[in-house]
Amino acid sequence: MAASNFVDYVKINCRSGKGGAGSAHFFRDRTTAKGGPDGGDGGRGGHVIVRGSKNLWTLLHLKYRKHVIAKPGLPGSSNLKTGAEGEDAIIEVPLGTIIKDAETGEVEFEITEEGEEHILVPGGRGGKGNDHFKSPTMQTPRFAQPGEDGLEQWKILELKLLADVGLVGFPNAGKSTLLSVLSAAKPEIANYPFTTLKPNLGIVSYRDSRSFVMADIPGIIEGAHLGKGLGLRFLRHIERNSMLLFMIAVDSDDIKKEYEILLNEITQFNPDLLDKKRLLAITKSDMIDEELKEEIKKELPDVPYVFISSVAQQGLDELKDRIWDMLN
Repeated sequence: MAASNFVDYVKINCRSGKGGAGSAHFFRDRTTAKGGPDGGDGGRGGHVIVRGSKNLWTLLHLKYRKHVIAKPGLPGSSNLKTGAEGEDAIIEVPLGTIIKDAETGEVEFEITEEGEEHILVPGGRGGKGNDHFKSPTMQTPRFAQPGEDGLEQWKILELKLLADVGLVGFPNAGKSTLLSVLSAAKPEIANYPFTTLKPNLGIVSYRDSRSFVMADIPGIIEGAHLGKGLGLRFLRHIERNSMLLFMIAVDSDDIKKEYEILLNEITQFNPDLLDKKRLLAITKSDMIDEELKEEIKKELPDVPYVFISSVAQQGLDELKDRIWDMLN
């Protein structure tokens, strides 16, 4: 997925339809000159509805659609006929989208299943026809209710990627390279920090035609939970991953310290992330020999680990085996 095509945040204006007016009609035919009230009710205004779709991976289709407007309901008519309901405006979103009120920032709901629907902004109710207002003391009500106005609200849609494995590491730790080697994804790769500016998803093939989804999250730096670097913008994507794969280069000054900084950043962002399964991948390990590898093992944090090299294709089968075992 091209970086420019990945959109995970949109703010849209939603306007539901106005309800149709009730009818103030009186019954007439060839034999009845002055019949009773027979005005029908107005139709409900259209809702603005959000619906989950597994065919979407991004909010790109909503990036330039700032206004979503539902149709109004039609007025009631004679012979107690109710007006047609206004056509709903349906917004399709990828699974993993959360909807917030733009003014309060309050999360209203989240979409996690295919076809799941929620009414984002309800349509106005249709007005009652004059038939509802007849009584022994008022046999010819010459009025009916107008339709209820629709509502206009600003909503924020945020996407949190639904992936099995989230890659966590400092910029330039080799996350994009690993994803490009294990899957058909083609993330931008270069030897400088913050090459990845958008999350990338890749489907990793495993034995017996099985597979899992891996997400390359843009690099975390110390203070990310405070909004430093790319900060909070991408930490939210980690929340939905089944497990976290921490990636630290073998030439790091202190692997254990780097791991603790990364763990602290995601914990400060959301303490619940501590409950996720964790695996440590020591990258670029083709640069060292077995003797040095044994020395490094003594200094590693207390977490399952594997030495890998994406470029030299070393340890990748073991990595996939470990990931599959932890996921299942």
